[in-house]
Amino acid sequence: MSERIAADAVLVLHFAFVLFALLGGLLVLRAPGFAWLHLPALAWAAFVEFTGRVCPLTPLEVALRRAAGDSGYAGGFVEHYIVALLYPEALTRDVQMVLGAALVVLNVVIYGAVVFHARRARAS
Repeated sequence: MSERIAADAVLVLHFAFVLFALLGGLLVLRAPGFAWLHLPALAWAAFVEFTGRVCPLTPLEVALRRAAGDSGYAGGFVEHYIVALLYPEALTRDVQMVLGAALVVLNVVIYGAVVFHARRARAS
């Protein structure tokens, strides 16, 4: 039972990390100091997507699920949980590249807004 709880905790942590990598730039609009946390998270998430690697949290969660008597799953976290919600078919390399590009483009736009607001605040 404790392995299942630990696997669920890793799942929640992993999901929170994905959300932070995707949308953490919005926190930077409110508190610029978050950039020091968000930019490395963004870089890691983009690296994982563009290189086709599996985040180390995925095998940890799978191992914990197997230790709890569950079957675990194949593939990565994004493929198993997120893409399964958005796309009916398995994650392809092309979809993974699009997800990586969307991650980067969204955050370039957000950081553009951060720079715009910072310049506007200095001009005031």
